[in-house]
Amino acid sequence: MTAVQDAEHLYDRPSWDCRTCGDSWPCANAKASLAAEFQGFPSVLAIYLTAQMHDALIDLTVNGAAAPSDLYERFLAWISR
Repeated sequence: MTAVQDAEHLYDRPSWDCRTCGDSWPCANAKASLAAEFQGFPSVLAIYLTAQMHDALIDLTVNGAAAPSDLYERFLAWISR
């Protein structure tokens, strides 16, 4: 008997793109997985994603690039409060 697992949609540093689908992380699949994992604990999810957003900001601006204008929307705006 074999089990088929969905590929995890994890970020790839320093680009912060999804390793599986190539979309900006958190991609739609990562958001769905995170929402399920932290169901009932949106504040904990917000804390986790705030830390990830901070790391993304550092990685994406390390060479003097301007901060992406969509980081808040990518990382935090979608969380149900």
